[in-house]
Amino acid sequence: MAVSESKITLALINARMSVRSFQRWSMPAVLPLITLMLSKFSLIVPLSTTQAIHFQLLQVSPFIVSFSADLKYSVGECATSSAALKEVEDLRIQLKHRPAWMASSIHKGEDEVMLRVHRTLAQSFPNILTIIVPRHAWRGPELTLALKKRGLNIAVRSDGSKLTSATNIYVIDTLGELKLFYRLMPIAVIGGSFLPSLAGHNVSEAAAAACAVLTGPHVGHFVHMVSAMQQANPLSILQVSGELELIEALRDLLSNQINLEARQSAAKQAFLELSSGTLAYVWEQLNLFVLGKDLFEVK
Repeated sequence: MAVSESKITLALINARMSVRSFQRWSMPAVLPLITLMLSKFSLIVPLSTTQAIHFQLLQVSPFIVSFSADLKYSVGECATSSAALKEVEDLRIQLKHRPAWMASSIHKGEDEVMLRVHRTLAQSFPNILTIIVPRHAWRGPELTLALKKRGLNIAVRSDGSKLTSATNIYVIDTLGELKLFYRLMPIAVIGGSFLPSLAGHNVSEAAAAACAVLTGPHVGHFVHMVSAMQQANPLSILQVSGELELIEALRDLLSNQINLEARQSAAKQAFLELSSGTLAYVWEQLNLFVLGKDLFEVK
């Protein structure tokens, strides 16, 4: 409100509200204040049609609500040094004849799930490599110690340890390399989704890299993204109900190249379809409703 009083033009981009917030803000005692607050925006770009409807039900003028796609689809190429690219290619060669999968954005508690999945898969694929990327890099030492106590052979990205044929799990506890490893791995399981207390993570980054993408049942507001990608291509995102279904899905993908390639292709295709023009459209709306408005009001 204070920003608006200072004559600063406001835009709300990639806007969303939880169901709980929408219900609270719709209460008669609160609604007038919420409507007044939202009226100060010159442009609201919700991340989904459902979210757009929620904003309109809060009595936001339909003239400032612009339907768009989720900006999280606007995943650019990661800035990667030639040395890092060479290292990825070397790793790709190393893994060429090994079954491998990646669990990314793994929270505390989910690492136990991924460890059990690894052990079960190792019964069918003795030389399997599991890559675990903790959601918070500072958990790397804690995770590594816990895995070593289970008798596993661990390589750790941050200390420069190398993969060998005996390595069971590779812990990626560095910052800014997630997209790099998505480019390397054939299968990505997206964490933050295997415990009820969690609420999912962005699945589009792995899809953009043409991974076969899996996620758990607890995806929070990312349900919109998962649903949109599945509508674009039903094979794009495999949402499993839990640990046992994850094991079966991974076993199938690791043993069936046709199914693996079908899911990889579907993920990439769905991403391209949903990301096409999203950033350009939002920028156009900003130019029209915000930047252009400011220019015309300059005296």
